[in-house]
Order: sequence, then structure tokens, then C-alpha cells
Amino acid sequence: MKVTALKLQARNKSRVNVFLDGDFAFGLAKNEAVRLRIGQELSEADIERLKAADAREEAYARALRLIDRRPRSTREVRDNLARHKVDPVDIRAAIERLSRAGLLDDSAFAKMWVENREVFRPTSKRALALELRRKGVADGEIKTAVAETDDAGAAEKLALARAPRLAALPWPEFRQKLLGVLARRGFDFDTARAAVEQAWKSVTGGQAPDEDAL
Repeated sequence: MKVTALKLQARNKSRVNVFLDGDFAFGLAKNEAVRLRIGQELSEADIERLKAADAREEAYARALRLIDRRPRSTREVRDNLARHKVDPVDIRAAIERLSRAGLLDDSAFAKMWVENREVFRPTSKRALALELRRKGVADGEIKTAVAETDDAGAAEKLALARAPRLAALPWPEFRQKLLGVLARRGFDFDTARAAVEQAWKSVTGGQAPDEDAL
């Protein structure tokens, strides 16, 4: 079959419509279509190779768009492509290509995740490890990422941030509600209790909790 026209797609300028013997045949990524020329003869095997190359390019482009929105773990990328029915061979090729380019790195992802949590959502080391494990990060990389985290500091930061909302409550209710917040972030009781007491002092001008009111 002969290539009779190569036209940029109206809605996606990164893709080209290929016409064979006067009829539309298939679409190709522009970087694949540049290898074609008007008048070129294509065998069925040529066409299948072009379509296979385009499928790989489309899988890579989808993965690239995914990590462009926010960093992802390797498993997140793999699972997303699988949900969109991408062929496993093309998934593997996309992941390898992203990894070689340094765009997909579970160690860097885990470190970023922990740093983000420390700033915006203080969370216990145990909860961080669970979150990363659910995203498919290997245990060794998780251990490295959470090694420097400080549960006491994170618990106090969270307690101090939440305390003003509860400042009007008496100590027993203040304590109960704030302990619940910290427990849901995975902090153990002793760590949470110390953070709650510090938060109480911060909203009462240094007043110690009335333990008799427990």
C-alpha cells in the first residue's frame, strides 16, 4: 500500500493521520510519522510495526502525563496504564524508559512523599511506611525514606496546629478530641499524650493540665 497523505490531526498536533491509497489508515505519533514520506510503499508487516511503535509511544505519553500532574510510584504508573488496557509489553517499555530518564524513581518518590507529609500533613513514621507500602514502594526504600522522621516533633506540630480550634473546650474534651486526631495519623499513645499536653499549654498560656479532671 502507498502512503498518499500525512496530515496533522486537528485536535492533537502531536499526532499525524496516515492515508494509504487515498484512504485514512491509522494515526501515528509525529516522531514516528516523520519516518514516512508521500509515495512510500508499506507492506502489512510495515504497518503492523508502525502501529506497535505507536502503541508504545502512546503508553509512554500517557505515563508522562500522569507523572507530570504529580510524582508517582512505579506501581501507580503500572496500575494506571493497566486500567486503561495498555498492553503489558508497552507498560514495561514505558516504565523502563521513564526510569532511564530519571523520571520514575521510587527512592526519590518516597523521600518526596515523606517531606511533603512533614510540611503539610504531619504523620507518624508507622503511618508513612504504610502509605508508601500501599503505593508499591519496596521496604528498603521505605526504611531509608522514614529513617530521619521525628514522631515527637511531627505529633507536636500537628497538635499545635489543631489546638486553636479546640481551645474553648475543657481539658478532658480537649484531650480526648486531640488524642483522636493524633491516633488517626498513627502516633502511639505516649507520643500523642505528650504532644496534647504541650498543645494545651500553648492555648492556655502555659497552664498545666488538670489531671484530676480526667
